[in-house]
Amino acid sequence: MPRSVNAVASRQRRKKILKQAKGFYGKRKNVYTVAKNVLEKGLGYKFVGRKLKKRAYRSLWIVRINAACREEGMSYSQFIGKLAAKDINLNRKVLADLAMNEPDTFKALVAQVK
Repeated sequence: MPRSVNAVASRQRRKKILKQAKGFYGKRKNVYTVAKNVLEKGLGYKFVGRKLKKRAYRSLWIVRINAACREEGMSYSQFIGKLAAKDINLNRKVLADLAMNEPDTFKALVAQVK
């Protein structure tokens, strides 16, 4: 009986990995075992990067809100505390956007919570 090796499926599996590794430098793009290892690591970084991106944006929003609050004579923590006390539910992304693009509206919001 001839040996069955399932060549079609294994070739497709390898081609899928090499296609994802397209654009890598040197052996990383065309040697399967190297490409597989590098791609696995890269996909891990991709997952972690999505989490780090959220963290970086949140800190950017906080810096922007803090800068706008300080111009009005209030610290970031005081502002957020007073917003919570007044039950004003605006997230940091919206507050940072107001501080950057609508300074008059943000000033009115700070005056409302003072």
